[in-house]
Amino acid sequence: MTTLNNLPHKKDERKTLRNNLTPAEAKLWSQLKNGQLNGFKFRRQHSINEFILDFYCPEKKLVVELDGAGHFTSAGNLHDATRTELLAQHGIHVLRFENKLIWSDLASVLHAIDLALAESK
Repeated sequence: MTTLNNLPHKKDERKTLRNNLTPAEAKLWSQLKNGQLNGFKFRRQHSINEFILDFYCPEKKLVVELDGAGHFTSAGNLHDATRTELLAQHGIHVLRFENKLIWSDLASVLHAIDLALAESK
């Protein structure tokens, strides 16, 4: 992949998103920041190409996305599938979780992320 990480023209958008996390993103970030999950560093609102990712672990090329209602439409599903496919072409794996799962079963979300990190090359 050429230099597609954090393109300069996306800087303001990334900053706005970081300063306005959804409640679910803020809750998950509180568990991922500072290497709290087995020492792995995550970045929030990191961009690759034109995509701004909720959370990204560059060491393992793992993306964690939290999906709200807008993702559960035909257009949302198509956008997410296209994005996941394009990221996969660069060896990047995407995990998706519904926002409400952060509130109902955060432990299982963290466990799934931990497993994906362990399985990543």
